[in-house]
Amino acid sequence: MTRTAGRVLGVDLGSVRIGLALSDPLGITAQPLLVLPRSGSRSEDHHSIVGIAREHDAVRIVVGLPRSLSGKLGPAARAVLREVDELGGCAGPDLPVETYDERLTTVIAQQALADAGVKGRNRRQHVDKVAAAVILRGWLEGPGS
Repeated sequence: MTRTAGRVLGVDLGSVRIGLALSDPLGITAQPLLVLPRSGSRSEDHHSIVGIAREHDAVRIVVGLPRSLSGKLGPAARAVLREVDELGGCAGPDLPVETYDERLTTVIAQQALADAGVKGRNRRQHVDKVAAAVILRGWLEGPGS
């Protein structure tokens, strides 16, 4: 992984929603950005992700890879890797796409929202973009997968 200055888009690929987070231009902080509902077309979803990355001048996309607690690649991780390949094809060579181990990020995101007093339905509306921010923060702070 080569670190370069510029914004990075963090992505939490879910089966129903896609959480997005964005770093600052120096790559120091990660903030939740938005949640995209799945459209039913992965190609359309990928074009939306790439469009948002370009709109925010992102230089890289980092996608959470859901490894098992033991670190192995299960069915969900293999599905994400296939989708990351497709997303990379959509993004092109000037916008690299890579993965980062996302173990426990949803749990961390849910706890952060609970600690902030966000309840029930509001928590469900925000958890995916907060999880994307947790993924991106982890990538920004250290080595990934």
